[in-house]
Amino acid sequence: MRGTQLNSDVKKSIDWAVLKHLWPFLSEYRGRVALAMMLLIAAKGATLAGPFLLKYIVDGLDNPTQTAVGFWMLPAALVTAYGMARFSAILFAELRDTVFGRVTERAMRRVGLAVFRHLHTLELDFHLDRRTGGLSRDIERGTNGVGFLLRFFVFNIAPTLFEIAMVSGILLFNYGASFALVTVLAIVAYVVFSFKTTEWRTRYIREMNRADSNSNTRAIDSLLNYETVKYFGNEEYEAKLYDSALADWEQARRKNRLSLFALNIGQALIVSAAMTAMLLLAAGQVEQQAMSLGDFVLINAFMVQLFVPLNFLGFVYREIKGAMANIEQMFELLARQPAIEDLPNAADLQLTDSEICFDGVDFAYRSDRPILHGVSFTIGRGQTLAVVGPSGAGKSTLVKLLCGFYRPDSGAIRIDGQDISHVTQQSLRAAMGVVPQDTVLFNDSLLENVRYGRPDASDEEVETAIATASLSTFIASLPDGLQTRVGERGLKLSGGEKQRVAIARTVLKRPSILLFDEATSSLDSHAERDVLTEIKRLANDHTSVVIAHRLSTVIDADCIVVLEAGRVVEQGTHRELLQRNGLYAAMWRVQLSHRDDEGD
Repeated sequence: MRGTQLNSDVKKSIDWAVLKHLWPFLSEYRGRVALAMMLLIAAKGATLAGPFLLKYIVDGLDNPTQTAVGFWMLPAALVTAYGMARFSAILFAELRDTVFGRVTERAMRRVGLAVFRHLHTLELDFHLDRRTGGLSRDIERGTNGVGFLLRFFVFNIAPTLFEIAMVSGILLFNYGASFALVTVLAIVAYVVFSFKTTEWRTRYIREMNRADSNSNTRAIDSLLNYETVKYFGNEEYEAKLYDSALADWEQARRKNRLSLFALNIGQALIVSAAMTAMLLLAAGQVEQQAMSLGDFVLINAFMVQLFVPLNFLGFVYREIKGAMANIEQMFELLARQPAIEDLPNAADLQLTDSEICFDGVDFAYRSDRPILHGVSFTIGRGQTLAVVGPSGAGKSTLVKLLCGFYRPDSGAIRIDGQDISHVTQQSLRAAMGVVPQDTVLFNDSLLENVRYGRPDASDEEVETAIATASLSTFIASLPDGLQTRVGERGLKLSGGEKQRVAIARTVLKRPSILLFDEATSSLDSHAERDVLTEIKRLANDHTSVVIAHRLSTVIDADCIVVLEAGRVVEQGTHRELLQRNGLYAAMWRVQLSHRDDEGD
């Protein structure tokens, strides 16, 4: 059964070290950050002024004969000042968020771009093993998590702690140790409970995220293989698999919801108990006329003002924990080192004759399963070399090695005498034009898919490449012409049409070396003849490597290399290999008999 299990490592602790990756995004906008901090201080000052104004309002209303404080302390003026303080707190907070918004948005953009670029540097094995749906969801959640951390860690955690310290100090110095003791005990109980419970809850956040990624992967995998599902009538089977993944997600969501309920109820109990204790103390002081009614209101206002940010601190902490869980996978991707990297002293490939030499190349994808053994051959300037052999002989591996996707375990691959392990990958691949067996196109127009060979090419150059690949007649028959969209992975085009698009791309790129990896193996005879004609025309005056399954397609090659079990067992022209009556001759006879059978 095709499936993925939830990662068993959902209980590991958060790695707070990833926060250091956020600092460069803050330092880039020091001016904006400083202005936002000033607005933050102004907002907190207005917030702290509110309870004092409220105290004087209540005391003035409770004893209207007291006018010694002057005109500006009259109730009407105080009410106006209180309203302005409330408005100022909100205004400064909104301005702060607006100023800092640019920092957050740019950071999300930069992180998203960094991850995207990094993914393109990772080795081919990573992309062969990846789960596209889960990977895209991890990146989406991680990018959003970065924005959350920048906003709340900088402008909520530190300011909330500052506000708690100010309120606690005011209560201590103005109203005595008993009020301070209740405040301190409540804060300690609240913080310890919130942090411990949030740590406990993090496992359910991770489990929910993994279940979400798995269900998304399942859906995308099934939809990408829509035709296969239809061919086998497995719609209900796919629905059951998807429902199973959704069931895991539902269970994880339920655990997360119940754990959040426990956290919220515990926090509410602590807040309610502390508020009750503080108001009982204050009511007793008012009863004994040790403080005024305004002081009672001030203490109540400060307690509310204390626990609102404290409650928000609990929310922010658990959200930060959730955000950290979200970005862990993304930063793990960023921390992953590519298996193939340019050497420190790597230089650009310098082409003269485009001569290719494999010198005693050994290679294995896994140490316990070697693929190539001492492969050696040379392709001269402008020559075409064909590689043939049984399935699994290692033919396509040669192309991957030549393109630098992997490096030989021993031996060397040289182009014009330069070991390709010592040149930059960008310059190496710039010299290559590849027509693969399975041409995968982007879900864009035909024009843009061909232009992908050289993105800065003009429309006229694209049309010339299209004409060279004999695509013009086909495109002229389409209602939308060059603007026709090819569908997901080019599914709207036939195999021959996609191969011609691949050839047009390669023509547009103008490479020095051409690689054809079984470019006609999936085509019918008519389409194969047409595509072979274009390939031969394209290969003129180029050094070419042709991986072939059908021997009839390479009889004109300057040299044919026969691979068997990863070893070169024969080399020569078509005629020479037939005369040797070895493996190549046996393969030729088998294919001839198949053609005769098809003719019958």
